[in-house]
Amino acid sequence: MRTLALIAAALALGPVGCGDAGSSTPDGGDGASPVDAALDAAPPMWPFALPAGFPVPRVPPDQTLTPALAELGRYLFFDVRLSGNGTQACGSCHLQARAFSDGKVTASGSTGDPLRRNSMTLTNVAYNPSYTWASPVTRTLEAQAPIPLYGKHPVELGVVGHELEILARLAADADYPARFGAAFPGEAEPISWPNVIRALAGFQRRLISGDAPVDRFRRGQGDALSASAQRGQALFFSEVLECHHCHGGFNFTIAVDHAAVPVQESHFFNTGLYAAYPVTDQGLWEFTFLDEDRGRFRPPSLRNVALTAPYMHDGSVATLEEVVAIYERGGRLVTAGPDAGDGRTNPNKSPLVNGFTLTVDERADLLAFLRALTDDTFLTDPSLGDPFAPAGAQELP
Repeated sequence: MRTLALIAAALALGPVGCGDAGSSTPDGGDGASPVDAALDAAPPMWPFALPAGFPVPRVPPDQTLTPALAELGRYLFFDVRLSGNGTQACGSCHLQARAFSDGKVTASGSTGDPLRRNSMTLTNVAYNPSYTWASPVTRTLEAQAPIPLYGKHPVELGVVGHELEILARLAADADYPARFGAAFPGEAEPISWPNVIRALAGFQRRLISGDAPVDRFRRGQGDALSASAQRGQALFFSEVLECHHCHGGFNFTIAVDHAAVPVQESHFFNTGLYAAYPVTDQGLWEFTFLDEDRGRFRPPSLRNVALTAPYMHDGSVATLEEVVAIYERGGRLVTAGPDAGDGRTNPNKSPLVNGFTLTVDERADLLAFLRALTDDTFLTDPSLGDPFAPAGAQELP
């Protein structure tokens, strides 16, 4: 598979993690992918209900999505037996109650390796034009999955060296043979790594969030948004704050893709988080080696953003209030340590991050709007939850 070859090249560039990865054109760059032509041929097959107004996500033409496939993927996503040492699952770093993020600055892999970047939310991940924080080449969920499964620098799930052992665990389970058989009818040996990856991708494509108060307000429920949140919404979409230029649209990010988009584009921005980004994490530059791409990362969806702290690619911003303060300032001031400096001076900073002034009340309104992007239905839907968890368990670490 071409995408697997691409991700192998990405792995060779250096340590990447489940929450890693970037486009190649300067300044918020829109980069059409060489794989666009193949992906554009995908038929809009989608077996699940979508929120009103949401487009049909793109499914790669060589993949399928069925309820049986997605359900198998749900079991695999939350099953620690999928890691080499049987201690960690995909769901260990992507908790439903946290909108499939983990609340940590950065996570650790199954063998204790620290990961470089913050675990991204998987909210509406089916609409991503690219995956991880700064990769322009990881274009499908099937291409992303090998990173946490097989990555060695750092180790995440640590599958390498345990491939046959893990498949044997699945084959010996009371339920998995039937689930694989239902998901891959007609295959003589459906329990295989390619099918594990297809199932994981299938489940993640089901993680659609579109029932937040903001959505209900837009559907005509006038009392879904408080007056404060409505004022915050007006600020968010104003040309003074300019938030919507990077976080607009139905998914609250400009980095979005779906079946009706003619060209799959990625977007990456430098937000002035550092005056000079740490040499250990240069974002999109790690793929393009263009100086103007230093510090550029993909803008994530803001859906459920109140639950995905800490923020930014390195988890270095603890609260939503701090995030707003950084954008008010037009870049972060780091006052001490090896990364000390004024992010406003970063030469690659997006011109959209110019700073603005808010009153105390306006700041509260903006935060109220951001918190109104929380979709409680998505966070508690049992069909998206951990099938191995005790009934009702939604403990946050």
